[in-house]
Parts: sequence; C-alpha cells; structure tokens
Amino acid sequence: MERRTWPARVLWLVLVTGGMAGIVPAAASEQLEPVVLEPDMDGVQRAVIFMNSYAFTPGHLRVQTGAPVEIRLENRSWLIPHNFIIDSSIPDIQRTVNVTAGESVTVRFLPETPGTYGFYCDKRLLFFPSHREKGMEGRLEVR
Repeated sequence: MERRTWPARVLWLVLVTGGMAGIVPAAASEQLEPVVLEPDMDGVQRAVIFMNSYAFTPGHLRVQTGAPVEIRLENRSWLIPHNFIIDSSIPDIQRTVNVTAGESVTVRFLPETPGTYGFYCDKRLLFFPSHREKGMEGRLEVR
C-alpha cells in the first residue's frame, strides 16, 4: 500500500476537489439581479470579478454602450488557474484572458453592440469536467 505524506495528501485533495472548503460555491455565478455599472468621474464603467473554485462573483454585469468598461479579474485560488472568455463574433466584446492562481488581470473594452453575452472559464484538470461544466459562467448585458 502506498503511503502518502501529509502535504501530498492535502495537495491530492485540493486537486481532486478543485479547491478548498469555504470557497464560494458555483451557485454564486447565478445571480437574480445584475450588478449595474455606471460610468464614474472619468467616464469608465468599473467592476471587480472574483474568480473562485467554480464561480464568478458577481456573475452578472450590466453595462452601457459607448462607455469604456474596465473589469479587474481577481483569482482567489492559491493553486487553480482560471480564464475569462467572452466568446462572441463581435470584436468589441470578444475577450480571452488567463489569470494565474492568486493573481489579477484587468480587461478593458468599449462595448458598442447591445446584447447579452456569456462569459466562462474553460480550464480543466486532466479528465475532470471543465470549470464551465461545473458552473463557472456568467452574463454580460450591454444596453
């Protein structure tokens, strides 16, 4: 029988479960009401999205057309990398950004096409379901 040391057991548990206890569950990406962004003093619509085990918090943003958007993506995991993908055929909306564990990245764009666009994380570990399949997706409404 293989004997694992304590740190190896913890690492194995984190990798298998995809995170640590106390992290916001996937249901956090499902919000009833969107977070509505308003342009601030310099005309930029700003938000922070926290990337947890299998959730974006907040998971639903509403922005205005014609005003720049700045979203800071903060990966709250200490081990698991995430990405932020807005998969759209519209160039002013489409984005793909990788966010290393424990790091943050800022995404900037100028939305000019109204619509509702999905965003998600498609990272996966080996043969396990992707983060998106586990519920790590959200919505961006452009009005």
